[in-house]
Amino acid sequence: MNLSSPGWTVLRGQAIWQPPKNGKEIAGDLILATNENGNFFIQFSKTPFTIATAEAEDQQWEIRFGNDKYAWRGGGAPPDRFLWFQLPPALLDTNLTGDWKFERDSGKLWRLKNVRTGEKLEGQFFQ
Repeated sequence: MNLSSPGWTVLRGQAIWQPPKNGKEIAGDLILATNENGNFFIQFSKTPFTIATAEAEDQQWEIRFGNDKYAWRGGGAPPDRFLWFQLPPALLDTNLTGDWKFERDSGKLWRLKNVRTGEKLEGQFFQ
């Protein structure tokens, strides 16, 4: 994806991710890019490492963890088990699938949580 091409909106911020089943929290930088076609790119990293990358474009999706050690891809709607695919619709106030719940506070902070697994992402965007 060329995120600098016309039509893309790029947000940068910070977040804390807690993996499922009370995994250890990881703080890092978050990039979310979306376009008017519904395509998106998400990257969560802790310098110098990329922790997770998720993208959806033209009914194709892909998610990678670490240095591509674990990766899944497919067609159609992205699977709802991955938190990273839930963030774009949550920020657009779209109904979430599965056991996901999204909350905003009065400022810029937000939280996305799976009420069944305990996985969550808390963060804010600066631009």
